[in-house]
Amino acid sequence: MMAPTAQPASVTIRDVARRAGVSAATVSRSLRGMSNVSLETRDRVLQAANDLAYVRTRAADSIRSVGVLARYPAHWFHAHVINAVERVLRGSNRSLVLHNIGEPEGRRYFFEQVAPRHRLDAIMVVSSSFTVAEQEALEKLEVPICVVGGYLPGLPRVGIDDQASAAMAVQHLVGLGHREIGLISFEPHSAVGVETTNARRSGFEKALATAELERRPDWIVAAASDVNGGIRAAERLLTQPQLPTALFAMSDEMALGVLQTLRRAGIRVPGQLSLIGFDDHEMAPCGDLTTISQPVGLQAELATRILLEELEGLASTTVIPDIDVPTRLVVRGTTGPPPA
Repeated sequence: MMAPTAQPASVTIRDVARRAGVSAATVSRSLRGMSNVSLETRDRVLQAANDLAYVRTRAADSIRSVGVLARYPAHWFHAHVINAVERVLRGSNRSLVLHNIGEPEGRRYFFEQVAPRHRLDAIMVVSSSFTVAEQEALEKLEVPICVVGGYLPGLPRVGIDDQASAAMAVQHLVGLGHREIGLISFEPHSAVGVETTNARRSGFEKALATAELERRPDWIVAAASDVNGGIRAAERLLTQPQLPTALFAMSDEMALGVLQTLRRAGIRVPGQLSLIGFDDHEMAPCGDLTTISQPVGLQAELATRILLEELEGLASTTVIPDIDVPTRLVVRGTTGPPPA
């Protein structure tokens, strides 16, 4: 056995993790004697800690900050997630550090300045996608990461079945008798939210195919996922020689922008055109908007508790959580039968 070396002040639990070839969370579990670590792994961790003369202290094991990566912090979904995550973290005496990766400058700052310096003890990803290089940078952090409202391969996540939920929206319109259905979509080639966009579009297309309905490319319009995006999308749709009898918008914020534009153009909703959104935004009842409701707060709370379990060394080492919480159809006044 090698003699312990003098411990420099910079030796941390991550140094032990790198030497043992495991994650920082596994080191924490091993040093605490948790039962969900194999004897072989525990011995390797203890040997690495001994080689580095690592001394476990309360300060070393404490988790001070959890980074939340969100692409649109001010938008409804992201804001509700951030609020729920902060509430759960506050109860565990941990703090939230928000990083806006929806703006190029904020994204660049995180991956060039924050990530390389290991300034965070854990990360919550909110409905965002990453390039291959960015995913590799996150993996190199060797900290617990959990995803809420999105998809990242190999990481625990809590979200909804976006494909089935989008299909539910189209099935509602089909059930009312609509045969000509259009889509107001998120931007398909954005660097963020790609998986969510693809899943909802797939649900839309599969529901049309099941009902043996035509997918009209001229009735599929992509725009920014906010009210202004919905306004712009509706304006482009109105330039078409023929309108569908129903529209599915991928978010309520977009749907509300569409609703405003259609009504200003003198189109009766739902008399001439039915409209359904997605989310059950707090403003949806004000527009009497039919929508697909998703429990945002519940998703965020479950994801945060998964992250905390990993930080505390209580999470399973073999099972990666992948949880879909249920959505539901909320029928209001913007959907009805197609015009005779």
